[in-house]
Amino acid sequence: MNLKMKMITTSTLVAVVVVSGGIALSNNNTVLAAPPATNGTAANNKAVKDAPAREAGNKGGQNCKPDPVLAPTTSPTPSAGTTNGSNPGQAANSVVISGGFITDPQDHGRPVVLIAAALGVPTEVFREAFRGVTPAGLDSGPSSEQAQKNKAALLKVLAPYGITNERLDEVSNYYRYNGRKSDTWQKTQATATAIVTNGIVTGVTITNPGAGYSSNPTITVTGPNGTFTATATLAYTNDFKTNGSISAITIN
Repeated sequence: MNLKMKMITTSTLVAVVVVSGGIALSNNNTVLAAPPATNGTAANNKAVKDAPAREAGNKGGQNCKPDPVLAPTTSPTPSAGTTNGSNPGQAANSVVISGGFITDPQDHGRPVVLIAAALGVPTEVFREAFRGVTPAGLDSGPSSEQAQKNKAALLKVLAPYGITNERLDEVSNYYRYNGRKSDTWQKTQATATAIVTNGIVTGVTITNPGAGYSSNPTITVTGPNGTFTATATLAYTNDFKTNGSISAITIN
């Protein structure tokens, strides 16, 4: 028995120990080689983990670095005092003036209010004078004879107010129009801008009062705090340049 034990201890018997998937010598624990990876081993798990990175890094057959993982993004929240990224104080402000060339039905399209003002007489006085006139067609003037009769009828009423034949011709020619073609008399379009204070429309500035308005135009004012309507005040004078002009605009 002692002889057998001695032979075992003095021999160069190598004990093969499997330690964590490696082959080691019992006398110095040196790893000789790693065994082939099998399903369920740590090596196989590492290969599976690396696969997505290798796939991502070889898009289109190119040897690229794996795509970085991007953090989810969100749309920036507008800061206080802005609307859709725009400052309300910088919103487009506008004043739109349209229309204003309607005549009284009893005048049959003629701008009597403008003619009377240019002549310097009340509107009803010119209407009275015009009752003695035989109007020509909408798209043609009266004959020479008829024109003389019409002028005499007009001056019969207007002369006591200081209206001369020359002034009557001047005013009549200036406000002449072609009714059939829906033409209007001579006019100048008015313009205006909105007054904005602390993001609120507080008024309107008239930049051009215009001329030739026979009725109140439609006025729309748009500002940072919304859209509003406004009312024009018209001025009638004996000066063609200012007759039927806008003297004031009031927000409704």
